[in-house]
Amino acid sequence: MSVFETRSTHACFGGVQGFYQHQSTVIGLPMRFAVYQPPQAQQGKVPVLFYLAGLTCTEETFAIKAGAQRLAAEYGLMVVTLDTSPRGAGIAGEADYWDFGVGAGFYLDATQEPWSQYYRMESYVTIELRALILNHFPADASKVGIFGHSMGGHGALVLALRHPELYQSVSAFAPIAAPSQCPWGQKAFSHYLGEDTATWRAYDASALVEDGKRVSPILIDQGLSDQFLANQLNPDLFEATCLQHNQPLTLRRHEGYDHGYYFISTFMADHFAHHVRCLVA
Repeated sequence: MSVFETRSTHACFGGVQGFYQHQSTVIGLPMRFAVYQPPQAQQGKVPVLFYLAGLTCTEETFAIKAGAQRLAAEYGLMVVTLDTSPRGAGIAGEADYWDFGVGAGFYLDATQEPWSQYYRMESYVTIELRALILNHFPADASKVGIFGHSMGGHGALVLALRHPELYQSVSAFAPIAAPSQCPWGQKAFSHYLGEDTATWRAYDASALVEDGKRVSPILIDQGLSDQFLANQLNPDLFEATCLQHNQPLTLRRHEGYDHGYYFISTFMADHFAHHVRCLVA
């Protein structure tokens, strides 16, 4: 039996965009992921970026909407995307809300029942999927970056801060930068992690920096017409925390841009260049 099933592959900018599924031992359910292999991967191992998507998204969202394959082919980067939560766990109420449960795993390992049995996205990303990619695709284990959008931007920041030995580069688009202090994060954390807010700090990027965690220089882009900026994202708080605690950060604010993939695709080239500088330098 193969480690994973190929759902489809598509020639793209001289490389291959593939969509896959496997039975996850960490999650205990089938999980889907996607990989873009640039043309350079035909000659040997290449650096790899893991992209974490936002609320309601899937492993297909970035591949379809971001327009990143051309850049990945130009720079010789593999790009891995994954689903945003387990699916089919059968937990009562898991699909009742768009911002919690299915499509909203928040890239953490839940500690509270009934979520803790299946909602183990941190371990899935940092252990199981990482190993699958490094063992079965031509990815260079010494050159691994992580980035994401919104909930996935939160995930990229948190996983990079929690596991700096795994990721040599990190960036985010409009991340939930202080989830303990916004409605999305409070809703998710109270269910996944429990009511003790002290435990939330382990999955809050601002708190992690405050508590001494460090990572390579961070790039964040934020649209100023983002409908979630005022009450969910808290980039100013994260920026102030990084400045106070000497965590290198470039936070760029853009007039007129919202929260969606038109914004993301506009600044994608800058994020790829940032990762290349960190990974190939």
